[in-house]
Amino acid sequence: MKLVIQRVSSSSCTVDNKIISSIDKGYLILIGFKSDDNNLLFDKLVKKIINLRIFEDDEGKMNRSILDVGGKILLISQFTLYGDVKHGNRPSFTNAMKFDEANKLYEELFQKLNEKIETKRGLFGADMKINLLNDGPVTIIIDGNDL
Repeated sequence: MKLVIQRVSSSSCTVDNKIISSIDKGYLILIGFKSDDNNLLFDKLVKKIINLRIFEDDEGKMNRSILDVGGKILLISQFTLYGDVKHGNRPSFTNAMKFDEANKLYEELFQKLNEKIETKRGLFGADMKINLLNDGPVTIIIDGNDL
């Protein structure tokens, strides 16, 4: 799995011209699953996400977690994180997990995050429009293989 974590001042998800979820300060997390991913790393991943210290303290150093600042998470499925562009100019998504399996993992990760911190979500598989005000900008990429 791959995650792109962006520290945001605000973010929202729109489907069919209607905002379906939004947050103020926190993380916009884009997540993609590859074909052989599973849920075995979810507990470790959730712990990493909520304890990641990328918010500034009173001295301007990135020393506070999302829990410390009372932030929220907007979790968005993003299979295109596994777009392979090695051959040609059109990405191949053969490494991305199949829809039904990825949806199950996405829902499970959402539930695990929401148990620890208020988490909103997009609509899996929908044509979503994501609005964000990146704070910093601060963007962290986590590859499940690194956990």
